[in-house]
Amino acid sequence: MAPLTYQNLRDASFLANGPGLHPYDRQPSQIKPEDADNISQSVQHRKVARPWGTYDSVDLGERHQVKRITVRPGAKLSLQMHHQRAEHWIVVSGTALVERDGKEQLVSENESVYIQIGQRHRLTNPGCLPLQLIEVQSGCYLGEDDIVRYSDNYNRVAEASG
Repeated sequence: MAPLTYQNLRDASFLANGPGLHPYDRQPSQIKPEDADNISQSVQHRKVARPWGTYDSVDLGERHQVKRITVRPGAKLSLQMHHQRAEHWIVVSGTALVERDGKEQLVSENESVYIQIGQRHRLTNPGCLPLQLIEVQSGCYLGEDDIVRYSDNYNRVAEASG
């Protein structure tokens, strides 16, 4: 069997078996187990919607991941921490209200903040325009299930994902 190529673009996924590239309308979890070993690229969608906005995973390596995050005006992410990764947030546009270990700090355009491994943190958009930032994650494990939520406006405290 020819290797399958799975191309995950920002808003669409394509699966190729040989010379053709065809739209792939099934979820990545529906790929047959016997085909999974032949897929040569990641099956995670790049752009992911969340109740507070979106993130777009623009680069992923063995020990790093880069996301473009957009937070809707007035929205906030959960108060959370990560056991195995640190995060560096760079504000591209808007103003971020960042909480780290109970202390709040306003972060403006072209400013950044570092979140240590194990540090409780939350991101809020206090403004009336969308907040856009770049998040650089680094660590030995970068999965979305490395989230411990303490408080969440969207009733996701018991969940373990993004």
